[in-house]
Amino acid sequence: MDSLILDSNTWLLVLTGAGVSAESGVPTFRGMSGLWEDQPVEAVASPEGFRKDPALVWRFYSERRKAAAAVHPNPGHEALVAWERHLGDRFLLATQNVDGLHTRAGSQRVVEMHGNLFKTRCSRCGRPPFEDATVYPAGAVPECDACGKLLRPHIVWFGEYLDPADIQRIEDFSLRAATSGGRFVFLAAGTSGAVYPAAGIVDQVRKAGGKTWLVNLDPAENSNRFEHRIVDKSGEVLPTLAKLA
Repeated sequence: MDSLILDSNTWLLVLTGAGVSAESGVPTFRGMSGLWEDQPVEAVASPEGFRKDPALVWRFYSERRKAAAAVHPNPGHEALVAWERHLGDRFLLATQNVDGLHTRAGSQRVVEMHGNLFKTRCSRCGRPPFEDATVYPAGAVPECDACGKLLRPHIVWFGEYLDPADIQRIEDFSLRAATSGGRFVFLAAGTSGAVYPAAGIVDQVRKAGGKTWLVNLDPAENSNRFEHRIVDKSGEVLPTLAKLA
């Protein structure tokens, strides 16, 4: 197996998806057969669903919080922490996962593209998202201390756009990497390559002359667009993939 060389000339952008969390025991969101207690996922993960039944939505996310809090980072998470410590500001981790396992493992330069399960924000006012690990009892719907309106999970739901600041952070890092005179590398782990804009990062990096790697247990939908492809568990591959030089 080829090695990923991480030296003083390397800039590394990593994208992680549900497969990385699944190896810690977090159920994959898209593996739920589209239903939760006979409810379509959109009923508990969309603005329309929240307006219709906020108590149902909060019960769903409270159960997800409880499940995510019970699992732990795996060796794949830990490998990424080691890479970040080695590369410093030449490393950026973008994740589609909302379980917070990367930060619990010790990752610091993280863009949580789809939000964070353990953060809450107001559905109306400009109150910033705040840390919240509360598992609310069935029927409870928390209210905002600032305006009295309903609070909601800090998650990007179906039909919502990603935070432009998160996209800009990834683009700014990619631009610095591509113009640094060094070697720009993009690695995707545990992701099917089905969701845009994340699925398009590989094309942007290739256009900038970067090297591309994919580590996924199943062949991804866009796997043919990667230069290096490894079909295996990220938690087993990542700890031995890189050579820190």
